[in-house]
Amino acid sequence: MAYRSHSALGHTLLVIAFLCNLPLTGQAQSTTSYSDTPSISLLEDGDSTDTTATSADDKKDEELYELIKLFVDTLDQIDRNYVKDVNRRELVDGAIQGMLEKLDKHSNYIPPSNVDRFKSRVENEFGGIGIRLNNQSGKPTIITPMYGSPAYNAGLRPGDVIQSIDGTPTAGLPSADIVKALKGKIGTTVKLAIRTPSSNQSKVVEVERKLIRMSSVLGAARNQDDSWNYFIDEENKIGYLMVTNFGRHTTSEILDAVKLLKSQDVQGLIIDLRYNPGGLLSAAIQISDLFIKEGRIVSTEGRSTPKRIWDAKSVGTFDEFPMAILINQFSASASEILSACLQDHDRAVIVGQRSYGKGSVQNIIELENGKSVLKLTTAGYFRPSGKNIDKPSAEGTDEWGVSPNEGFEVIFSDEQTRLLREARQDSDIVLNGATHDPREGKEYLKLVDTQLMKAQNYLYSELQLPELEIPEIPENSEENLSNKSETNSGQDNRRPFKRPKKRQSSE
Repeated sequence: MAYRSHSALGHTLLVIAFLCNLPLTGQAQSTTSYSDTPSISLLEDGDSTDTTATSADDKKDEELYELIKLFVDTLDQIDRNYVKDVNRRELVDGAIQGMLEKLDKHSNYIPPSNVDRFKSRVENEFGGIGIRLNNQSGKPTIITPMYGSPAYNAGLRPGDVIQSIDGTPTAGLPSADIVKALKGKIGTTVKLAIRTPSSNQSKVVEVERKLIRMSSVLGAARNQDDSWNYFIDEENKIGYLMVTNFGRHTTSEILDAVKLLKSQDVQGLIIDLRYNPGGLLSAAIQISDLFIKEGRIVSTEGRSTPKRIWDAKSVGTFDEFPMAILINQFSASASEILSACLQDHDRAVIVGQRSYGKGSVQNIIELENGKSVLKLTTAGYFRPSGKNIDKPSAEGTDEWGVSPNEGFEVIFSDEQTRLLREARQDSDIVLNGATHDPREGKEYLKLVDTQLMKAQNYLYSELQLPELEIPEIPENSEENLSNKSETNSGQDNRRPFKRPKKRQSSE
């Protein structure tokens, strides 16, 4: 996903601006009553000497102008004559959504009411106190404070119940209202009445709102001080990074984690991209560049977008240790760029299940000076081999997505899929001194992660270490068998892994 600010698109948007400024009061005239001359003059190309091209462009502009007139005329008629009062903003928002429904499912319009939440998700940061809540029982209960956040530093813990916010009782309040009350301008404070059910103690804390940056790179487990331990096997120095999305700070987070692992003599690395829906194209390119020295990373091309290519640079490359990438059917977009790049360069083995197959790039275009946003598909991207990733563009072929390397496909049962999804939801919990771990007794603790074990075994084989014994997990539903059949239909797509030459440490 690319992010850019939007400027006027020449004559066409001038026409739209002109038409949308027409009065739409009860006494408003129909747009057909207005003279066409001012609008047509805005569409003319001027002193072009190519009369054939000018004629064709004029015809397109005329058609566009007539369609815009139709839209504005319809809006005007609804506004003046519909049986009930209408909200013009809602009508326009609905019309834009209707246009986008004619496109692909990834193009979308974000109205002003949702822009802040959308930008927070893209930026992975917001102004607040840094907690994750559960309000299903009508009592807002802290699932976890975010590590190092104002809430964490104020001593808030999992299980604490927020009884009031700035004196307003929270019992029965909708979740949206509670979140809105907790978020706010950076530097302001919020007063919380807290009750800890395990000790039946109450307290009032005042917490200053700060810029909260949500981490997109998690480790294998928490240390005693709640920081991340990035080793899944500390004895054999096997690192593990779970990447939840590709945001603005994901590259720096991965870089910091890998540098820390390197300082502790990491011998192999697993990057877990399961359930990762993607994110910023730039982040996927930068992270790919961390692990390959040269060659193509990805290329993009669209109808109105010139072909662009990105190649790796050798500076700052981490290539001294073997790698495995975990993916599943929910790994999409930027996840597929990274896994396809490392697979095509034989830098990492891909383990798990075939990815989602989203090979399109969306530009984030700010409208109304940033009040609303258009997310528009403008290009498709292609892996280093030149093959397509996008499933809808495969046109009946089986050449899409990223498939595990030959011998590394591990199909999860329905039970494993469910337990892994639930475990991910609690993966960021910090105790912050709490005596009770909220994960105790959770069903997902019985998960046997055979995909992760397969990834570990690849690294053990590369390092000539004893491998884990992976148990057989019975398939438990027709749906799972169907998924396996679909994945196996792409078996020819699964490529054997070419083992690289023995890596020598640069140190």
